[in-house]
Amino acid sequence: MANTIDTAFIKQFESDVHLAYQRMGSKLRNTVRSTNVAGSVARFQKIGTGSASTKSRNGNITPMELAHSTVEVTMADYYAAEYIDKLDELKININERQAVATSAAAALGRKTDALLYAAMDAGASSTQIADTSGALVKADLLSLFETVGLADMPEDGGRWLAMNPAGFADLFSITEFASSDYVGDQNLPFAGGLTMKTFLSFNIFSTSAVTGGKNIAYHTNAVGLGINADVATEVNYVAEKAAHLATSMMSMGATVIDDEGVYEVLDNN
Repeated sequence: MANTIDTAFIKQFESDVHLAYQRMGSKLRNTVRSTNVAGSVARFQKIGTGSASTKSRNGNITPMELAHSTVEVTMADYYAAEYIDKLDELKININERQAVATSAAAALGRKTDALLYAAMDAGASSTQIADTSGALVKADLLSLFETVGLADMPEDGGRWLAMNPAGFADLFSITEFASSDYVGDQNLPFAGGLTMKTFLSFNIFSTSAVTGGKNIAYHTNAVGLGINADVATEVNYVAEKAAHLATSMMSMGATVIDDEGVYEVLDNN
């Protein structure tokens, strides 16, 4: 009977971690390019820009000669573990396993976002959208729109602007951002809950993973997340402690694939 109960515990705990990680763990993961990695290094392929040309009648076609390059990132391992005392569970009126599963998923989610933000911060274009003398205003967002447009960033729904909560709050002072007279009822910042807002072709959202004063604008294909081992969980009974040790873990690495697709958007927050 004990072995059967323990097996159910493990399966339920792992399921809880996965659900929590997907629900509230990482905000940035699903906005970037990801790949499963068999070894210790993720390699992202990068292909240069081609141009079209004409040809004379019966002449030879000029090939584009696209430049191929790779960007690599080394995987790193991360763990979130906690003991669940066997007898303590009999003395509390909360679901300790669920609480630990949620905390582990949140910790791994924060680490995933920290990896992505650190990579984007380090690998962003040298061109900054800067207004460090005050909060972001409409002119700054228009400058961002112009900058990424000139860099040929695809306008395909994959443009993102991750903002510190303080910076995101500043945008409410922009009438065109917050008023239904400009964006319609369906695109108001609070429509359906304060999660994401589409404005000037960017999906703009708030996350504490972004350092105050240094927001990041990027395209999905410009940032890579290598996943050597996705979030997994194992639960082992430790006799010396009379407790289960629940360990959630992952192995990942993040990098900027194309710096012309990542820009720092500065403000004074």
